Amino acid sequence: MLHTQPRPTEMPETVFIVDDDEAVRDSLQWLIETEGYQVKTFEDPELFLSQLQWPQPGVLLLDIRMPKMSGIEVQKILNERGIPIPIVFITGHGDVTLAVETMKNGAVDFLEKPFDETKIKELIQQHMQLAHGLAHASKLDEQINKLYSRLTTRELQVLERIVSGRLNKQIADDLNISIKTVEAHRANIMDKLQVTTVADLLKIALRKSPEMAQS
Repeated sequence: MLHTQPRPTEMPETVFIVDDDEAVRDSLQWLIETEGYQVKTFEDPELFLSQLQWPQPGVLLLDIRMPKMSGIEVQKILNERGIPIPIVFITGHGDVTLAVETMKNGAVDFLEKPFDETKIKELIQQHMQLAHGLAHASKLDEQINKLYSRLTTRELQVLERIVSGRLNKQIADDLNISIKTVEAHRANIMDKLQVTTVADLLKIALRKSPEMAQS
C-alpha cells in the first residue's frame, strides 16, 4: 500500500554550505557539526549541483556572490529542476533588493556576515523540519509517478472519469465499453495504484493531477 505519512529516513540530516570563502566554510562547518548535523561544503556551486541527491532532509546555506556562479543562479537551477531544498542565503553585502529577489524565488531566509551563531542554529533546526516535509512529499510524488506509469491509456481514461465523479454506467457510455469492462478497469487501477478504497484512490489521483479537483 502507498505510504502517505512521513517515515524515518535512512539519509542523515545534511547541511550543505556553498561559499567561495574557505574561512566561512570552515567556521560554519565546525559550528553546525557541533549540533549533530552532517555537513558538506563546496567552493564550486557547479560541483554542488552535480552531487546533490534529492530528495533528502537537507538545508542549503548559499553564498549570494560567488565568482563562477551567483547564488541566485544556483537557486534558479534548483527551481528549474524542481528541487525545493530550503535555502538560506548568506552574504557580506547588505543588499535589500537581492534579499527580496531571493525570497520571492523561494529562499527561506537571508543572513548577513558576520553571523549570529545562535541565529544560525535556530534557522537550521527550523528549516530542517521543513526539509523533512519537502523530502517526504518529493518521495511520495516519485512513488505515485512510478505507479502511474503502470496504467494503460484506457485505465487513465477511466481514472480521469472516476475522479470527475462519473458513475460506471456513465463511464461506459463515455468510452463506448461495457459496464463490466469499466468495473474490470477500476479493479486494475486500484491494484496498480496499491489502494483499497476509492478515497485513497482519489487522494493519489488529485495529488498527481491537482487540476482534476476543479472538474
